[in-house]
Formats: sequence, C-alpha cells, structure tokens
Amino acid sequence: MLEEIFSELRKHYDPDSWWPAESSFEVAVGAVLTQNTNWNNVKKAINNLKELGALSPLGVLNLEEHQLLKAIRPAGFYTRKLMTLREIARFFLEFNPKEKTEELRNKLLSLKGIGKETADSILLYAFEKPVFVVDAYTLRFLKRYGLEIRMNYNGVQSLFHKVFPVDAGLFKELHALIVEHSKALCRKTPRCRECFLKKCKKAPKYGAFR
Repeated sequence: MLEEIFSELRKHYDPDSWWPAESSFEVAVGAVLTQNTNWNNVKKAINNLKELGALSPLGVLNLEEHQLLKAIRPAGFYTRKLMTLREIARFFLEFNPKEKTEELRNKLLSLKGIGKETADSILLYAFEKPVFVVDAYTLRFLKRYGLEIRMNYNGVQSLFHKVFPVDAGLFKELHALIVEHSKALCRKTPRCRECFLKKCKKAPKYGAFR
C-alpha cells in the first residue's frame, strides 16, 4: 500500500528543492531552529547568522552570547536553542565520518534539546545517512490513511525501513512528499474533496466528505 501511495504523490509533487542549504552545518542549524516554529522564522534566524559570518561551528561557538541570542530570536525559544546550537557546533567539530550511523545517532540524542526527529533530520539531510525522519505530518498522514501500524516514532520508522530500500536519497524524497502533501491538502483541517488519493477512507472522521 505504501508504494502505491507514494507512486501517486510523485505524480503531483516535485520535492527536489526541499530543505535547501549551503552546508551540512546549515542543515543541522535549521533542524534545531525549526523546533516549535515555522520555516519562515528559521530562515530569518539563519540569515542573521550569515550576516554575522557565524554560520559555522566555530562561528556559533565564538559569537558572544547576546549576539547569538539576538540572531536566533526570530525562531523562538532562543535561550534553549542557543545551548543546543552550541552543543551541535561541538558535535560537528568532533564529527568522524567513519562512525556508524547508530553511534552518531546516539551521540546526537545525548545532546540537550535533540530528540529523535531532530537527530534523524541531521543524519539524513546533513550527513546523508539512511534513516527515515518521522514528524507530525507523517504520523497524521498515515493515521488518516488507515494503516494498521504502531503509530509512534519507532513503529513508523521501522515500517519505512522494512518496506523501502534503506537509501538516504529515497528517504529524503518520501519525507518531502509527505510534507508537501500535508501542506497542500492533508492539513490539520484536511481538504479531502480535492485530494487525489482516492483510497483514503478516513476523511469522514476529520469532518471532510467526498
């Protein structure tokens, strides 16, 4: 069923330009800053760091605290995110590309302010590690489609790792397709009458009827 769903999504969306960034560190910074805010606010904060010449591990660590706080203020929760960004900066300085994915993941999860979604986003988009990222969009989308799986982070991630080839490029595409569809049609209040996924049987439960 999942293969069929994504075959349809590919016909309607082009995720190639999703999550643009100029460096792996910028990807990681974005993954931290996007927690509990929208991407427009993240872009403002990232642009502030770029203007300060601080969008690098050493740049983040060497910037005065008040300067860093001011730069990332648009992303909200800036005091907490400042600490996490500095943890990430140190992680990058010590990064060993030869380390196994699971070892890197455990190190990321040990950092203050880094949960599974953020850690996996960094692994996938910054380091090209083949781990599927599960976010709120993914959980909502699969639940509405009626898939009988354990609807939690580990259960959904295991499903994708089992059904699809474990490939970083593919996982990026699948995740981006879900995000694009969730923003366009499968919203908090879904636009089911316009949706092309005709086999979705959960729409009536969410106040939308075909």
